[in-house]
Amino acid sequence: MNDHQADDSHLFSLAQIQHLMRVEFNRAQRYGYPISCMMVSVDRLGYLRDLYGYDVKELILDKVIGLLKTETRSSDFLGRLPDDRLLTVVPHTGAEGTEVLANRILSGARALEFRAGDRNLGVTLSIGFSYSGGEDTMFFDALLEAADEALDDAQSQGGDRLLQQAPGGRH
Repeated sequence: MNDHQADDSHLFSLAQIQHLMRVEFNRAQRYGYPISCMMVSVDRLGYLRDLYGYDVKELILDKVIGLLKTETRSSDFLGRLPDDRLLTVVPHTGAEGTEVLANRILSGARALEFRAGDRNLGVTLSIGFSYSGGEDTMFFDALLEAADEALDDAQSQGGDRLLQQAPGGRH
């Protein structure tokens, strides 16, 4: 396992992904290219864990992480946050490209199947994303906060959806 990875799934830890995002965000501002940030959460994951156990929760997360790795580029950064949300930093990609990527991830998640005892389970995701065009004057924290707020809004609207929020609260 790489020392820079959080766990066996080869995801960055919270501290690592925040550091990488800060570096990439500063680079995007310096060179004027877009950067996006996506927060991804499995809908009703706590309920599924309570109903089917910790191992099923981890199986679901592993498959969702596998989906994210399949759909993202090697130049994108993936991290798992302590509350089981997944953070994806997508350099050189603006709102339109990130929306296309997020919709592929949503569709892919709907096609995933899981076994829990004698039951087949399916899952859906909520995704919130934000972006900077590269010329914006802001801090990377504003990008994270906007993506997190968009994720919260997506979940409060029932999940299985993607919402975008520009830094500063503009939808």
